[in-house]
Amino acid sequence: MKVLIANRGEVAVRIIRACHDLGLATVAIYSEADAEALHVLFADEAVCIGKAAAQESYLKIANILSACEITGADAIHPGYGFLSENANFASICESCGIKFIGPHHTAIALLGDKARAKSLARKAKCPVIPGSDGIVDDAAMGLKIAQKIGFPVLVKASAGGGGKGIRAIYHEQEFKKQFVAAQTEAQICFNNTDIYVEKLIENPRHVEVQILGDKKGNYLHLGERDCSIQRRRQKLIEESPSPIISSSLRKKMGQAAIDIAKEAEYYSAGTVEFLVDKNKNFYFMEMNTRIQVEHPVTEILTDYDLVAAQIKIAMGEKLKEKQREILFSGHAIEFRINAENPSNNFTPSPGKLHHFLSPGGPHVRVDTACYSGYSIPPNYDSLIAKLIVKGKNRDEAIRFAKRALKEFNIQGVYTTIPFHLYMLSDKTFLNGNYSIDYVDKLIEKKCFDGLSIDE
Repeated sequence: MKVLIANRGEVAVRIIRACHDLGLATVAIYSEADAEALHVLFADEAVCIGKAAAQESYLKIANILSACEITGADAIHPGYGFLSENANFASICESCGIKFIGPHHTAIALLGDKARAKSLARKAKCPVIPGSDGIVDDAAMGLKIAQKIGFPVLVKASAGGGGKGIRAIYHEQEFKKQFVAAQTEAQICFNNTDIYVEKLIENPRHVEVQILGDKKGNYLHLGERDCSIQRRRQKLIEESPSPIISSSLRKKMGQAAIDIAKEAEYYSAGTVEFLVDKNKNFYFMEMNTRIQVEHPVTEILTDYDLVAAQIKIAMGEKLKEKQREILFSGHAIEFRINAENPSNNFTPSPGKLHHFLSPGGPHVRVDTACYSGYSIPPNYDSLIAKLIVKGKNRDEAIRFAKRALKEFNIQGVYTTIPFHLYMLSDKTFLNGNYSIDYVDKLIEKKCFDGLSIDE
């Protein structure tokens, strides 16, 4: 099997490595902006598919399929982002006889529609956040639902993701304005104005469960990841196990995640995301039908190669492990090293990396596609690298992380390294007592002003 990686950056490098470990040939695709990218160098073959803009390259299905035809690739791994959760792309691949390394397109469509996914979770007897049963047609109907379940509420784009198309509403008077604002953003970002309404769970934790399912109906969960350190719904630090999840709650959440996957007849890797309130009640939020940015947290904790598992499942292999054989050892934390300026509201900072030296030594993993002299394009996300550390417990993992972050030497752009070092000295983070809006509150207090050093 020859696998074309329909992505770029560190995730493309990660997938190429997994393919080579399995003895599979690889094809990289790249835009004109990525001609000197590391995934192009590492792959067995590489094809330029268009200009720098994602709409003219990484999102252009016809060009990607042409690259398959030119190289004889018979499988596509979409990575994350871009077309990874595009049901139409998966369907086209299937109809062309190209193996899509991910779930069936019907499962992507079902779970990508947040309103339908919520109904499916109810059917699977998983706790869901109180709210509308489906799409809300207009602001007047939405207001009636909000009055029934009580303020504060969230209005959310059904096709949303990445924090887009979401508005928190605390008072009746602002409902119509915020509802329309969410619809407008949803139209711009997703070309879909469908909105639903749900109760706002105040001060929650964001905890997700990694699952695997094969085409034979076998399922595993590989524990949870706590993703509560985030800025404007964009994750910055992820860790496992969650500081707030007990072993009994882990078992319940893991089973709930599997039940949802079964209900959707899902196979491949997937992540079921939950909100956990102050009383340790958990509620289904959404399911991501792809590999996650933070998947290394689970890999390093369980010693389980999730990307290789995706590929094997796509090839028809059965999951060999039983749930009792999945062992969780120690504590793992991932830090997203982005080209952003924390002291200027995390403004993107593309540019040339005059110097790039990643940390090493025991207990450290770095996933990256960067090197000294590489230029980070302004066209895509700002991720430079992911630093993953593992310790026997959370305190030890944090100590290793401090050492690794201090070793990380990046010159030429602003990075989030100073932010991460700040958080590792923050008492609230250290005691594990925070919620998903904690970083936003620190930004409001201007805690990161003057933090960054101009590299």
